[in-house]
Amino acid sequence: MRDAVIVDAVRTPIGKRGGSLAPVHAADLSARVLNALVERTGVDPGTVDDVVWGCVTQIGDQSSNVGRSAVLAAGWPEHVPAVTVNRACGSSQQAVDQAAHAVMAGQYDLVVAGGVETMSRVPLGSHRTTGQPYGPGVLARYDGFEFHQGIGAELIAERWGLTRARLDEFAAGSHAKAAAAIDAGVFDDHIVPVETDGIKFTVDEGLRRGTSVETLARLKPSFKEDGVIHAGNSSQISDGAAALLVTTPERARELGLAPIARYHTGAVSGADPITMLLGPIPATEKVLRRSGLSLADIGVYEVNEAFAPVPLAWLAETGADPGRLNPLGGAIAVGHPLGGSGAILMTRLLARMRRENLRYGLQTMCEGGGTANATIIELLR
Repeated sequence: MRDAVIVDAVRTPIGKRGGSLAPVHAADLSARVLNALVERTGVDPGTVDDVVWGCVTQIGDQSSNVGRSAVLAAGWPEHVPAVTVNRACGSSQQAVDQAAHAVMAGQYDLVVAGGVETMSRVPLGSHRTTGQPYGPGVLARYDGFEFHQGIGAELIAERWGLTRARLDEFAAGSHAKAAAAIDAGVFDDHIVPVETDGIKFTVDEGLRRGTSVETLARLKPSFKEDGVIHAGNSSQISDGAAALLVTTPERARELGLAPIARYHTGAVSGADPITMLLGPIPATEKVLRRSGLSLADIGVYEVNEAFAPVPLAWLAETGADPGRLNPLGGAIAVGHPLGGSGAILMTRLLARMRRENLRYGLQTMCEGGGTANATIIELLR
């Protein structure tokens, strides 16, 4: 089987809800990162076999195969196809997985994978305004429980004995680490500026410098009157997009490109849909088993910060080194543009691996409905 390699990875800055990216249509935001890949690599877009694009709320601006709209908005040749995939929050990580799998299988030679979400323009949950998505069979199986991620996060915190103070400490740490990374220019090589209203937007704008446990303690619980989950220890509603160019080592050489990393191993797994956010734990176990690696071999872990209990429960169950977890901060600090987050997370993973010369990196995402992706990549340069 052939190897799949990543030759470049780019993302927009992450915009806060109603912020700098709010005026930009999802297709146009996606087109910006597609064309950035072309500008940076010199690849002829007409030679791209497929664009695999993640997006969660596929309604309104993000309906009708937004990946295909992105290709057209970018001005790429009409013969370049695209598909939009939805594995909830892991959609663009799934897009990277599918792109790599197709390259490894010999189906494609050159693929762009990534995703987008403009939550300012397409509100969270707006695709569920009518109907019952689960159906009577699912509701009967779970005694009519109405699945809710916030309640799932509360249940996880209770199960692992995670106090509000502990969750808020983690959240404040996310902001501090993200601020340090931004100040050190860690993301500069991957961020594609986006101009709106004549202003060039270059930095993740959700960051709240100086966030402390004391300031977070003043926030009211979001899901239970006596709960521990609130806006400050949850991921932010955001806008953003990211894209990666995936190919074979041989094709990269033909194009005069030096691969950054090899797609090593991927896995998906399911978990209880009531708690729903625990999928990264079995997904991590599965990907490590398939890879033949141990957690000790992995230099950095990116576990998406959908809610603070998710990475903390993952740490408790895996026994991983806390110092290797989300060293650049995460979605609590800078945002979680759903369908774009998996690809954004991979740009962050690559940035850390290259900066510290770490051979292996692992990322995993919890996903609505109780599934999760886990991916291991290997640094090549």
